[in-house]
Parts: sequence; structure tokens; C-alpha cells
Amino acid sequence: MADVTTADQLDDSVVSEPLDLVRLSLSERVFVKLKGDREIRGTLHGYDSHCNLVLSEVEETVYVMDDDSDVLKTIKKQSEMLFVRGDAVVLISPPQRT
Repeated sequence: MADVTTADQLDDSVVSEPLDLVRLSLSERVFVKLKGDREIRGTLHGYDSHCNLVLSEVEETVYVMDDDSDVLKTIKKQSEMLFVRGDAVVLISPPQRT
């Protein structure tokens, strides 16, 4: 079974591997781009080496092309808690730090 990292395991702020950036984003709002013209924003609570994600207070945006009028439609959904399978993840953007 894969190791799971949770918000309780924040030890330091060193980024030496790609997933360290995800680790530093635990308990923060992140932007996740998914396959299939989907985007989500939510608070990151956990992840693993496969980029499976657990997020809360999630806003999902789905972009759909209307076949009749060739107009891009936007559908927004709200979820209290969401599990995202890692093979659907294209990118994870951490919160902006100043």
C-alpha cells in the first residue's frame, strides 16, 4: 500500500522533490487541473505518491462545448469532500505565497 501524507506530517519547508511542493500545500486551498476539461479548487487534506488527493470545500468547474451553437458552457458543482484519483490529475497549483 502507498504511503499517505496528511496535514499532521508538516515538518519543514524544504522543497527537494516534486511532491514536497504538494506537501507544503496541505491544509491550503489548491487549484487542480484534471483530464476531461475539469478543474477543481479546494482545501488539500491528503495525497499519496500516485497523486490521489483528498480535498474539502471543493468547487468543480466542467467545461462543455454545446454541439448546436458551438458555445463553451461552464458547469459549476460544489462538494463538501472529494477524493480525486491521481491518474486524472494534470497539475496541482499551490497557493500563492508572498
